[in-house]
Amino acid sequence: MNYKLSLISAKIIIILLLSINIVNASDSYTPVITPNGSTLPYKMDGSVKVFHLIAEQFKREFMPGFSVDCWGYNGQTPGPTIEAVEGDRIRILVTNKLPEHTTIHWHGLFLPNGMDGVGGLTQHYIDPGETYLYEFDLVQHGTFMYHPHADEAVQMALGMEGFMVIHPKELPYKVDHDYAIFLHMWQIPPGTSKPNPNAMFDFNYFSFNSKIYPGTAPILAKENGRIRVRFANLSMESHPIHIHGVSFKVTATEGGDVPESAQTPTTTVNVPPGTVKTIEFVPEYAGDWPFHCHKAHHAMNAMEHNLPNMMGVNQTNADKKIQKSFPNYMSMGTNGMGDMQEHSEHMKGPKNTPPMMLGKGPFDNISMGGMFTVLKVRKELTPETASTWYDHPPGTVSRKVDIDTEKK
Repeated sequence: MNYKLSLISAKIIIILLLSINIVNASDSYTPVITPNGSTLPYKMDGSVKVFHLIAEQFKREFMPGFSVDCWGYNGQTPGPTIEAVEGDRIRILVTNKLPEHTTIHWHGLFLPNGMDGVGGLTQHYIDPGETYLYEFDLVQHGTFMYHPHADEAVQMALGMEGFMVIHPKELPYKVDHDYAIFLHMWQIPPGTSKPNPNAMFDFNYFSFNSKIYPGTAPILAKENGRIRVRFANLSMESHPIHIHGVSFKVTATEGGDVPESAQTPTTTVNVPPGTVKTIEFVPEYAGDWPFHCHKAHHAMNAMEHNLPNMMGVNQTNADKKIQKSFPNYMSMGTNGMGDMQEHSEHMKGPKNTPPMMLGKGPFDNISMGGMFTVLKVRKELTPETASTWYDHPPGTVSRKVDIDTEKK
């Protein structure tokens, strides 16, 4: 298993990118792409856009070989992105196929109180087998979320969340590519597939759109194109998302557009729980650039936080004794954890438990997992972009040297 595990979804993205100008030539906005996800289709009933969401249980493959028992919408977590235009009237049918009641709250939207989706306060709960109708006019634009307001601690922890993107009726400008990424974290005991909804602190998996690296699709961008990325977070912690090779500005939150005078350049944006942060940038430098949460443990898989600190401890004799019964055993942490990835494919853990780091790059293993992907910037995007590494110009790659020779 390596970086190519995400290529199928990445190729779908590049095909969408190359076809945007053809398929949507009559639209004024650039359609949103939800990496490793989809956009919810709709039908017209007169002048009303009609969508259908199904709350249900399913298995989600976070990466090949690692599947999780999730709750979500239409067989996905996050659920499919709902996309519409300011001024539209929309109708959303919500069918409950869960084993318990639910509702849907439209996080950040201005709408009639009875459509707000808070069980017991603004509506009756949607019992298993029932379908409820939500219908309202879209009186604002921006990036919003949908999620339950019924048994939230369980339902959101298991993956019930999704984007609602409302495009402005009049665009001030158009972006070339528009991405939406939900940030989430999970506690899944090793060897199991069921997330623990009671977890409050000790999470061991961190995901982009419910995928962990190397299962995450890369973000594709054309050099000097205008890129927008929408981040949403309903997890228990904040996530400082850092992107290499670019400087960006926060242009909007779930509360509305950020005035241009308040937009400052940065390379990291913190996304607290319950918020949306929209960033925009123009990549000037081609390459394969890391795109990740800057909390170190969030860019790893299968984290275990109860291990003793073995830094500097000589475990040689213990290794030899244990290897008599378990030949593939290796000690961890004596000289750091860097060698764990080199041997990760040989260190088989419990079933349905991925190694902490498994990605492979063009030079060596990549010491990242979890909330990590690659921003692939190219002068021209082709169907092969997602599946090929950046071809560095001569003399632009760091190399090993003889320090004594270099001093002369």
